[in-house]
Amino acid sequence: MSRLARILPGSLSVLLFFAAWEGYCRYSGISPLILPAPSGIGVAFAELVQERATWRHFGVTLGETLAGFFIATVTGVALGGIIARSPLLERAFHPFVVASQVVPKVALVPLFVLWFGFGPTSKVVVSAVIAFFPVLTNTILGLRSIDGGHEDVFRAARARPLQRFRMLDLPSALPAILAGMEMAVVLATIGAVVGEYLGGNAGLGYLAVATMNAFQTDRLFAIVLLLTAMGFALFAAMASLRRLLIPWHRSAERH
Repeated sequence: MSRLARILPGSLSVLLFFAAWEGYCRYSGISPLILPAPSGIGVAFAELVQERATWRHFGVTLGETLAGFFIATVTGVALGGIIARSPLLERAFHPFVVASQVVPKVALVPLFVLWFGFGPTSKVVVSAVIAFFPVLTNTILGLRSIDGGHEDVFRAARARPLQRFRMLDLPSALPAILAGMEMAVVLATIGAVVGEYLGGNAGLGYLAVATMNAFQTDRLFAIVLLLTAMGFALFAAMASLRRLLIPWHRSAERH
């Protein structure tokens, strides 16, 4: 009953939203070119997923997203670990980290396309750059939130650096790192799609632009729906990873 109580309000709100959308499209006289009804989008979605080309574009976008996410995670955790242990390095890297977030990423896409071409490499770079910051900041936060008493115990026991990392640093910082990775996987998806919008020749973002130019609005909504499903799946995978790696943490209970 408690599980039903958690699921029911959200399910009802979604059903009411789509019912209102369907009713508005049917009785307001709005053109399907401007706003198609959910029923029409459902038909277009069913047709979309039956096409082999769709899954080829899907694979391109998914590969770019995962590659960008992996690069952002490895780089963010490594650099965050170094910065968290060295105030001098933090002061040295701080201007570059802030600049990487202040500069609009969309404005850099043409430059990345110029440097890396219209292929997947430029999209991976955009994806990694956008997803990098939350992993970095959460890694620093997690490592700096280690209990001082625990650090004193390991210091008194003369623990080796590898022992300290395996038994104290990583378990203590992992909840924060995983929270940053959950944000990063969503941002990596956005980065890959934005890169395909502005300079792509494959992927769901490219397919969406081609569909928009053909004035197939219902199909465009269907592509957005497929992208949403991909984002949900990646986020759910990260939530499952959280439950697997830190089942003892309170945040794992809420997922």
